[in-house]
Amino acid sequence: DEAFIEIVGKRFGLNSLIMEDTVNTLQRPKVDEYDDYIFGVFKMLYINSENELICEHVAMVLLKNCVLVFQELEDDVFSGVRQRIKTESGRIRLKGADYLFFALLDAIVDNYFVVLEHLNHKIESLEELVYANPTPDVAHQIQQLKKEVLKVRRWIFPVKELVSRLIASENPLIKKDTKVFLRDVLDHLFEINESLQVYREMSMSLMEMYMSNMSNKMNEVMKVLTIMASIFIPLTFIAGIYGMNFDHMPELHWEYGYYMVWGIMIILFIAMLVYFKKKHWL
Repeated sequence: DEAFIEIVGKRFGLNSLIMEDTVNTLQRPKVDEYDDYIFGVFKMLYINSENELICEHVAMVLLKNCVLVFQELEDDVFSGVRQRIKTESGRIRLKGADYLFFALLDAIVDNYFVVLEHLNHKIESLEELVYANPTPDVAHQIQQLKKEVLKVRRWIFPVKELVSRLIASENPLIKKDTKVFLRDVLDHLFEINESLQVYREMSMSLMEMYMSNMSNKMNEVMKVLTIMASIFIPLTFIAGIYGMNFDHMPELHWEYGYYMVWGIMIILFIAMLVYFKKKHWL
């Protein structure tokens, strides 16, 4: 609702450029400090009821005595914060607006762990499929996973630097005791980014595993075909020799010549099977 957001912006004296970033859902995470307020854009990530990853654009403005929150969708990860606000004796009711700003940011960051668990589950499931049944559909799922991990990393990675800036800021809107809590958020972001780096490498290695397994399966097929060809080459040679139309081939007029050729071919067949077995090629 751009019209309503514009009214709110004018009411609180917010910069017009900030209002543009508020409604621009493609805006990357950022933090801008002004004399009277601090503006931040973040990406709220969560898993919906259909087990899909949702990225929601959230803009927050910290003023002296209040926090403005602009959400893209109705769903969010702030239910815990709302519950804490309802508790009269809770810390969030006793602290200032900067603590509320921290609590909202902390809720967003904590839910990144849920997203990481979702990605980890996907990686484990695809890993089992790669080993059990590496079909082209599995390769497509791996590609989708790689894109998802890269998107999540792009949305989360800048937040670490933004929180560091808030901790180092000398803006009076953020009190010293609130920065202690922000350091905890920063620790979580370090852990999240390390996990994302691991998942990125794992998603890339999944494709390598898929290609390796497909290559191994192809090698197994080629091995069987090569063994079959090796067995039938000498039999074909014998059949070719005795299929020639010469009048003076002595074996052609033997009474047991036919059975002798069959015997030689069967003995060759069995001997080659035994040989391949001993070599562990079968």
